[in-house]
Parts: sequence; C-alpha cells; structure tokens
Amino acid sequence: MARGEAIDMRVTNALSVDVEDWFQVGAFEGVIERAKWNGISARVESNVDAILALFADAGVKATFFSLGWIAERHPALMRRIAEAGHEIASHGYDHARVFTFDRAAFGEDIRKARAILEDATGQRVAGYRAPSFSIDARTPWAFEELAQQGYTYSSSVAPVAHDHYGWPEAPRFAFRPVAGADLIELPVTTARLGGRRVAAGGGGFFRVLPYSFSRWAIRQVNRDEKRPAVFYFHPWEIDPDQPRVPAAPLRSRLRHYTGLKTMGGKLKALLGDFAWDRIDTVAAHEAARARDYPVAEIDKRGLAA
Repeated sequence: MARGEAIDMRVTNALSVDVEDWFQVGAFEGVIERAKWNGISARVESNVDAILALFADAGVKATFFSLGWIAERHPALMRRIAEAGHEIASHGYDHARVFTFDRAAFGEDIRKARAILEDATGQRVAGYRAPSFSIDARTPWAFEELAQQGYTYSSSVAPVAHDHYGWPEAPRFAFRPVAGADLIELPVTTARLGGRRVAAGGGGFFRVLPYSFSRWAIRQVNRDEKRPAVFYFHPWEIDPDQPRVPAAPLRSRLRHYTGLKTMGGKLKALLGDFAWDRIDTVAAHEAARARDYPVAEIDKRGLAA
C-alpha cells in the first residue's frame, strides 16, 4: 500500500501533544535551570499555532497536555486550542517528574496546574500526563492522588524499558490502576517485535526511525490487537530552527535534534494514514474493556499482554 493511501482499520487512535517549550525538556534539565526559564525566548506559541493549522488541514482533533507554566504565560494560546475543538489536559506545572515529589507535593502540583488551565479556558480538565512518563513503580500513590482529585484518565505510563523512563511490567493497554475508582490509565503505545515490546507511540522514536516503522507498529496494534494507539509529540519537534544547547550531553543533543526537519512530513503522512481523536474520547470508548489492575499488583504479577 502506497504512502498517502488511508488505512481503514475501523479503530480511532488517540492523538496528543505535550505542550512544553524547547528549553523545558528532560534532556536539558541538567544544563538549563528553571530559574532562568523566564529569560529565554519562547517558541511554543508559534509552534502550537502551526500544529493547529496542521490538524485543521487534516480534519483531526487532539489532546494538548499543557504545562501550567506555559498556560500562565500564554492563556490566549490555551483558548485558541480549546476554541478549535481540542482537549486541554494537564502536564503538571513545570515538568518536574513525578518521582521527585512525595504524594503531598504531587497533589499540590497537579492541583495548581489544573486551576491555571481551567482559568485560561473556562473548561474542565479531566486528563493528566506525567512529565517524561514518570509514573512508575516508585510512585504507586500517584494514581490514587489523581483519582482522589477527580481526574477521569491518565496517560502517564510507558510500558517499556528505557534509560530515561519506563515501567516494562505495566499493561500495554487501558487499565484501572485504583481499585474502586473510575480512573483509567492509557499507556503510550508499544508494539511487539520478536517477542519484545518496542516503543511506538511517537516522540523521539517517531523522529529518528523511518516512518514505515511507525506505520507498521500502529497498523499492528489496530489490525492485529484491535486496540487504539496512543501517540504523542511536542511542539518543539516541528521546529528545526530552534536554538542549540552545546552544553548538553552528546546523547541528549542527538536525541533532541535528530529528525526535526522531516517531522512535519511524517506527521502529515500519519494523520492521513490513520483515524485520530482526542484522548478523552478514546478513553470513554476504552472504559468498558479497561482491566482492573491495581498498581500494587503490577510488579508482583507482570503481564504477558
């Protein structure tokens, strides 16, 4: 099947954007201090506007997981996203990873970010994504806090082994992490290759690897497993002209800058090849078959699926 020919799998996938600026990424956290963020030239607004135009051309809706820090400084951008029919969800306040908090501090972080986002848009925030997919075996209380604060869903787990993040024992598809609660976790997508789980949900993997890999992986999840993919990317990933950070480690620079020039073309192909919608919509569809899988049991039992 040629690129550009739509693949009808009768499965609607979840499309998401993690709204953070180029200097707020985990790759640079050791060389760009948070205290200096206010003095750095922002590029997030123009990049998100370009993404909104891309989505409008493709006729798709998505979820924008935004930092509260961004929403404080760009409330009009949040309103433009919402007015275009997209979902605004929380990415925490300033991209601090969940395992750097205790439960009380985490609760305050998500409460603060949510209030800022809701104030900017006038709409309820129902979803959350942890910075750097940092809900894992170290933070079993995070889901309990999300459920207690009334979040409907989370998309905070990467069920793979990775040097930067990951919880390889976690389920690959939607599950209920808190007994007796309605909260659903929708992990970022993985595929199966040679009996192993491989990351296939976007981000750096999408930029660095050929588009044919992502197309194959999402097709496998849709056709063979009849499940929706959960895909994400960042505004800075469509911005090849962003500043360089020479002080960052070589591995971080390679991961951050590789594939920026080809990202836009890959996204256009992806949006045309598959069906996409907001995560809250996909989560509602997945709720009926989400497995009850309390986090306390994940590392004890593991999953084959």
